[in-house]
Amino acid sequence: MGEEVTEKPVSADSGPTDCSKAEVNGEKADGGVKYYSLEDVKEHNLSNDTWLIIHDKVYDITSFLEEHPGGEEVLLEQAGADATESFEDVGHSKDAREMLESYYVGELHMSDRKQETTKDNQDTKSEESSSSWTLWLIPAVVAAIVGVMYRCYFFEHKSS
Repeated sequence: MGEEVTEKPVSADSGPTDCSKAEVNGEKADGGVKYYSLEDVKEHNLSNDTWLIIHDKVYDITSFLEEHPGGEEVLLEQAGADATESFEDVGHSKDAREMLESYYVGELHMSDRKQETTKDNQDTKSEESSSSWTLWLIPAVVAAIVGVMYRCYFFEHKSS
């Protein structure tokens, strides 16, 4: 309780930062994870050196650019940045997610990660579920009203 914990600051020119193990000649020592700052990843935004961040993991997708079914332009737009939202919006398959793991190079440094609370995520999910039932309820009610009006109109004209 009386101890003070200090972290080593991450600078843009320091290269990969390993928070758990020391690196020897750029390789992971003892199976440690490499951590990269956001500034490190931003430097890799060219067609011959393309990195992306997806769910706080860093991927070097340079060799995949020409193979991407959506074209390399889509990936280059997100190069050197967090592409999580774009990746999820497209709705990639399980195979695509598994393929992504082969391009994994490390993790985004803890200080650069977005702080998302679980409460916000729960609120979003409850809003989505409440709005989804209205998508079918409103048309069903409108259809029932139109049906009743149609029957009333024809019964009124048959009796006259």
